[in-house]
Amino acid sequence: MTRFVLRRFVAMIALLLVISFVTFSLFQLGPADPAAAACGQECTPERIAEARVALGMDKPFFSQYFAYMSGLLGDRAVGAPGTETLCSWPCLGKSFQTNEDVTTIIGRALPYTVSVASGAIVLWTIAGVGLGLLAALRKGRLTDKLIVGAASVGVSLPIPVTGLLLLLVFVSTLELLPFTTNEIVSPFGAAGPGGWFLNYLLPWVALAVLFSAQYIRITRSNMLETFGEDFMRTARSKGMTRRRVVFKHGVRAGITPVVTMLGMDIGVLLGGAVLTEQIFSVPGIGFTAVHAAQSGDLPVTMAITMMAAFFIIVANVLVDVAYAVIDPRVRVA
Repeated sequence: MTRFVLRRFVAMIALLLVISFVTFSLFQLGPADPAAAACGQECTPERIAEARVALGMDKPFFSQYFAYMSGLLGDRAVGAPGTETLCSWPCLGKSFQTNEDVTTIIGRALPYTVSVASGAIVLWTIAGVGLGLLAALRKGRLTDKLIVGAASVGVSLPIPVTGLLLLLVFVSTLELLPFTTNEIVSPFGAAGPGGWFLNYLLPWVALAVLFSAQYIRITRSNMLETFGEDFMRTARSKGMTRRRVVFKHGVRAGITPVVTMLGMDIGVLLGGAVLTEQIFSVPGIGFTAVHAAQSGDLPVTMAITMMAAFFIIVANVLVDVAYAVIDPRVRVA
C-alpha cells in the first residue's frame, strides 16, 4: 500500500510540473501582452517597455519560468531592478490591479469556496447515493420512478435557474433565509455554526440539486448491475440477510464509479464554483477568477488556473488511494 501511494505521489508531482509549464507558457506566450495589461489603460510604448522590465519579461522564457517557480520554494524579489519588493513564500507574483501578493488574494478567497464546497459535497453525496441505492432496491416500483423522474428534472436545471429561483422564493418572497453575506467565512466565526449554516444553505442546495441528480443515476445504474453479479447470488444463497448482502458486498463493489465522480467534482468545485459564487455574491475563488479575467489581472488568473489544476490532480490521487482501500486488486496496478 505504501509503494502504491508513493508511486501516485511521484506521478502527481511530475504532472503538476508539466501543468505549471503549460499554464505559464499559455499566459506568457499568448496573444495578450502582460506588460500592456500591467501598465493600464493609457500606456505609451516607453511605459510598456518599463513594465516588461519590471515583470522580468525582458529575460529569456525559461529564465522567467524558473524565476516564477522559485517563488514556490522561497521568498523572491519582484519588480524592476533597483525598485524590487519582496514577495513572501509561496510567491505567485503580485496583482496588476492592487499590487497585492497573489497568495494573499487567493488566501482571502479560498475559505469562502471551501465553505460553499464542503456543505454542498456532503449534501449531494448523501442525497445522491442514498436515493440512488433506494431506487435500485425498489426497481420498477413507484418509489423508483419518482426518484428517477426527480433526477431527470434536477440534471436538466442549470445553476443560474436553480440559484435565482431559490433566492426569489426563500429570500425575496418568503424571507425565510438571509441573502448570502461575505462577512461569514467559517462556522468558527462570530456568527457561529448556525449562522454559517443559514448563510450558505442556498448555495449548497443549488449545487446539490444539480450534482445529486447525476449521483442518483450513476448509483442506481451501478447498483443494479452489481446486484446481478454472481458473488451477490452466492452471498444470498449462503443465507446472509438482505441488509448484509447489500451493504457489505453490493455497496462496496458498486460504489467505485461514485468515488471517481466525487473526487473529480471535489477538485473542480475547490477550483472555483464560478456560477454559484457569482449568483450568490460569494467572494470565493470562482468569483475572484472572473473579476481578474475581466480586469486583465494575469498573475491572479494564472495562479487560480494552476491552483484549480492542483486540486483536480490531488483529487485524482485521493481517488486512486480510495480505490486501493475499497478494492485491493487496484494496488497491483
